[in-house]
Amino acid sequence: MSQIFDFLFGQYATYDTLDIVLELIAAVFTIASVVYSKQNNVLVFPTGMICTAIFVYLLLKWGLLGDMMINGYYFVMSVYGWYVWTKKVDGIAVTPITRTTRKEHLLSAIIFITSAIFVYIVYIIFDKIEHWTSYVDMITTGIFFVGMWLMAKRKIENWIYWIIGDIITVPLYFYKGLTFSSILYFALTIIAIFGYLAWKKNLDKSVVIA
Repeated sequence: MSQIFDFLFGQYATYDTLDIVLELIAAVFTIASVVYSKQNNVLVFPTGMICTAIFVYLLLKWGLLGDMMINGYYFVMSVYGWYVWTKKVDGIAVTPITRTTRKEHLLSAIIFITSAIFVYIVYIIFDKIEHWTSYVDMITTGIFFVGMWLMAKRKIENWIYWIIGDIITVPLYFYKGLTFSSILYFALTIIAIFGYLAWKKNLDKSVVIA
């Protein structure tokens, strides 16, 4: 049992206690944020802002620049999403759950490519490309950038990007030695699947009513 524990969490022996506590706090708020998103609740954004702010600090300290920029972007998009989700006209919310349009699919592709290239440039500038994980980091950055943008616009397809990105991130973080975060993303994958189903049910119901 101790060998398994050491294998999973041995890397934390060299971490500052504060960083471990912060990672756990960020994990709790991340799960809360995704659960609120699944429930189509605007609290997804304030809880998300807390966890992303913590992760920006931790990931910068750990040198994971792509992941750090993802979380910085999440923070900014959370502010935007909070505005969009709460925007009302005559007391009625005007941003319901909808499907992504052809134009938005094109913009999604542009966001993915642009963000991946941007992260690549950052890695080059800071001479951080030391392993194949750096390239995977670039890909997940693009995926998550698109997912967050679509979520802020309340598009159901955002869940597909979250699911794909989470599935890639689980083994990636485990390989990097970030066991808590790897477990977190495994949980997020499950929640994202249920989130997609919940939003689809909501969308189908609104279509029937319309």
